[in-house]
Amino acid sequence: MGIHKEGFKTIIISFLALTVIVWIVNISLPQFPIITIILGSIAFLFWLGIVSFFRYPKFTVVENPSQVISPADGKVVVIEKVKMSEFLDDERIQISIFMSPANTHLNRYPISGKISYFRYHPGKHLVAWLPKASTDNEQTSIALENSKLTIMVRQIAGAVARRIVCYSEEGQEVKQGDQLGFIKFGSRVDVFLPFHAEIQVSLEENVRAGKTILAKI
Repeated sequence: MGIHKEGFKTIIISFLALTVIVWIVNISLPQFPIITIILGSIAFLFWLGIVSFFRYPKFTVVENPSQVISPADGKVVVIEKVKMSEFLDDERIQISIFMSPANTHLNRYPISGKISYFRYHPGKHLVAWLPKASTDNEQTSIALENSKLTIMVRQIAGAVARRIVCYSEEGQEVKQGDQLGFIKFGSRVDVFLPFHAEIQVSLEENVRAGKTILAKI
């Protein structure tokens, strides 16, 4: 288990800010040391929570061209047929994975292939599990294609997540399991699969990025 590079700045700044707050309380209320102790304990636990947001497991993903793996840790909240209007002009099976603050927030590529499309869309910050979040919220759209299929992955910000980090570029060749990006403080990732994909997960199932098989192709 490691700490992702996207968290270094946030972890350092939050530690310094909380330390200053506790120090100010300590010098302002020297006659009440218990207040400083309690506040310091709460601040430390809060800081540990921030650190945990940026943890991620280190492991090697063995590529399998017959599988689509989960791009995110979390819970499957949507499995349904949808009509695509962005890049993929056809009907797809949408699988949505909700990442809670307790999940790791690193996203991985579900398949190996070429990035044929990438767009960043500014938008709202609705609660991520709402259906309208897929169209109205801030998000990135990434289309991946190889000799077997073309899929789309969307990173979607939520009410808490305020920054999406995506490492994708059009024309880039990527490997299954490589780091796609990071959504700070959780949110949602949607995967859009062709109808011939054999779905291997069910609603409310907990999945792991780079490990759980979403579909077989």
